[in-house]
Amino acid sequence: MFMLSAADTQQAGGLFGGNSMWVMILIYAAVIAGIYFFLIRPNSKKKKEEAQMRNSLEIGDEITTIGGIMGRVVAIKDDEDAIIIETGSDRVKMKFKKWCISTVDTVKDKPQGETPEKKGFSFFKKKKEDDTKE
Repeated sequence: MFMLSAADTQQAGGLFGGNSMWVMILIYAAVIAGIYFFLIRPNSKKKKEEAQMRNSLEIGDEITTIGGIMGRVVAIKDDEDAIIIETGSDRVKMKFKKWCISTVDTVKDKPQGETPEKKGFSFFKKKKEDDTKE
């Protein structure tokens, strides 16, 4: 009959305990990486795109504010980080901070060299269009 002493079981538990510690560290690292890629990174990308949209604003662009006010940009004040928009047929002018712009409704032409590529599952759409042509 094979019997283990207390020292043998403690030593074996120490070896397995060390491995389980590394497994737990890897699980925590995977959870943190998942949180980063699914929550933090898309949010920072969206904020960067919004800032780029607000900085590329031009006079004459049609915009909508976060409050739902629609109008045309008549002046841009970079020193105050503000814009002046004109709303309605009575040409009421209002001054807003740039951060309150929700969308730019003016469609701008892209240079001919640039073609927008959509990432993701666009190859499914292309294949479906090819199937309908046949």
